[in-house]
Amino acid sequence: MKRDMDLCRKILFAIEEKHIDTPIYDLKIENYSIEQIAYHCKILHEANLIFDYKAIYGGNHIVNFGVGALTWAGNEYLDKIRNETIWNKIKDTLGEKGIPLAFESTARLATNIITNIINS
Repeated sequence: MKRDMDLCRKILFAIEEKHIDTPIYDLKIENYSIEQIAYHCKILHEANLIFDYKAIYGGNHIVNFGVGALTWAGNEYLDKIRNETIWNKIKDTLGEKGIPLAFESTARLATNIITNIINS
């Protein structure tokens, strides 16, 4: 499955909004399947942006999954890409330069954009 950074961003927002003390089960994001959401939660966990990811499978299909809270790094990343204008500028800039919309490149460019805003 291809990584979708817009979905990753939506998942981080959803976890931030919904997580209190216990794992979130049946996380739903409009217009995305359980398989897409679960896969992206898994890779967000692998990237240390969320604390936990556990999946339950029935046969070859995911039945349910749970995720934990955002990590410190997850909160920091989400704060950098929270603003819709900055997020769109990141996507436009990287797209124009042919650079993949990857975690490291989006985080680095977000930091540069924010720094430029602060310095202007």
